[in-house]
Amino acid sequence: MEEQILFYFEKYASFAILISLLINIFISLAGVIPSVFLTAANIIFFGFWYGLVISFVGEALGAIVSFYVYRQGFRKLPKTISMERIPKVKRLLEVEGKKAFLLILTLRLLPFIPSGLINIFSAMGKVSLILFSLASSLGKIPALIFEGYSVLQITEFTWQGKIILTGISIYLLLYLLRKIIKGNS
Repeated sequence: MEEQILFYFEKYASFAILISLLINIFISLAGVIPSVFLTAANIIFFGFWYGLVISFVGEALGAIVSFYVYRQGFRKLPKTISMERIPKVKRLLEVEGKKAFLLILTLRLLPFIPSGLINIFSAMGKVSLILFSLASSLGKIPALIFEGYSVLQITEFTWQGKIILTGISIYLLLYLLRKIIKGNS
């Protein structure tokens, strides 16, 4: 996927930033596609810092557009969907103000929580667009720097990249083994 994006960046170099931003918005709207391949393409094509800034702007825009689109869609859903059966989700949907800001910021800092879920639950809740935008964008900064550094090390395949790749491989192996063992018991 990264190679295809790089191909289009090179072919349409004067529109590469716009292409990157639009892809990021699409990824965010889809809610389940990881953006790491786009971050990698941005860093390879634009350089580390400029690529990181473009990725940040794209991810922030993507989250804001997703929030808005999801909120419009959820307002049209019938109110018969009850969250009473899921108390933690209900609490998440009712949080407002400073608590909502801190919750969204904290969730963005956790690397294993999919962005799409944060966008969806925030849109379903009572948080305002401005509050969501600020918390979401601020929370993306450390995660994106970590992701960008990891991508850079892996693409340059330095010793740090090898350690990162080994760590990810071990984590995935342990995760799969745990799933297999749980499935058999």
